[in-house]
Amino acid sequence: MGIEIERKFLVNKKLLPENSESQMIEQAYLTDDPERLLRIRIAGSCAFLNIKGKGTGIARTEFEYEIPVKDARKLMKMTIFPPIKKIRHIIFHEGKKWEVDFFSGKNEGLIVAEIELDHEDEKVLFPEWIGKEVTGDSRFFNHQLSKHPFNDW
Repeated sequence: MGIEIERKFLVNKKLLPENSESQMIEQAYLTDDPERLLRIRIAGSCAFLNIKGKGTGIARTEFEYEIPVKDARKLMKMTIFPPIKKIRHIIFHEGKKWEVDFFSGKNEGLIVAEIELDHEDEKVLFPEWIGKEVTGDSRFFNHQLSKHPFNDW
């Protein structure tokens, strides 16, 4: 069984390093069940089907499988809310990988950084560009952003 242990933070854009690897991501959800989420993601030239279980704390079950992009595009037409679009930047700090998402469309202006941890009480050395933690704030969950976009708050 896959377990995702993740924390989420707002970002001070002015302090972000300029050079980082980036990728366009489009994702949408096939379910809106609080016990499990079924997500389709197209990231660059790859596509994935992702299943996430309901979490406890910052951990939850997660399974992800690569699927053909052609299939993902068809599944995107079956989603229950409009897709989220974002550019993901990968930034390494103190040996940890940070994923920094710049949202577009109805979530334009929102920048969120995520870090996956090895265990729930792992100590993290924060880069200077990290702002307020929003891990437990459901408004910042991607599936919620597809239902209730940032610019509608």
